[in-house]
Amino acid sequence: MGGAATILVIAAIAALVIVRQFSARKVAGDRRRWWVLPAVLGYVAISRSGGALLDPEHTVLAAVLLGAGIAAGLVTGAGTAWTMRLWTDANGVVWAKGRGATAAIWAAGIVVRLGLLGIGALLGVHLNGQATTLTVAALLLAQSGALVWRAGLLAPAYGVAAPR
Repeated sequence: MGGAATILVIAAIAALVIVRQFSARKVAGDRRRWWVLPAVLGYVAISRSGGALLDPEHTVLAAVLLGAGIAAGLVTGAGTAWTMRLWTDANGVVWAKGRGATAAIWAAGIVVRLGLLGIGALLGVHLNGQATTLTVAALLLAQSGALVWRAGLLAPAYGVAAPR
């Protein structure tokens, strides 16, 4: 897939994920598998890189930028999870919905990611789509993990235990 097509696919996926954050949705029904989607994304990113995840001409700089991107993804994911409103319904099902602070965290995360891409471009470091996919995997891992953890702390509604 070409560079422009990769950017369009990543932007479409990001838009879909962000839009879903602001509608009420159930927190993972099976709380034992919250890590599966991020793990699959991480595997796909690494396996599709063909061993070229880092720019071979700027290995150290590319590794630093990749590490910063993954760290930014983890912070953004945890931040969005902590700003979401959580509640339980009458059946004990936990729901989540993003708020204004969630949007601010998303915006800051996008700005940081674009900043890292800009720094890479200024330094001549090529950051491929797989690096962005790893960042998204880290974001989703932190977000889903924090949401599942927070959901487990909620007191059940109307005396009904929240499903585990």
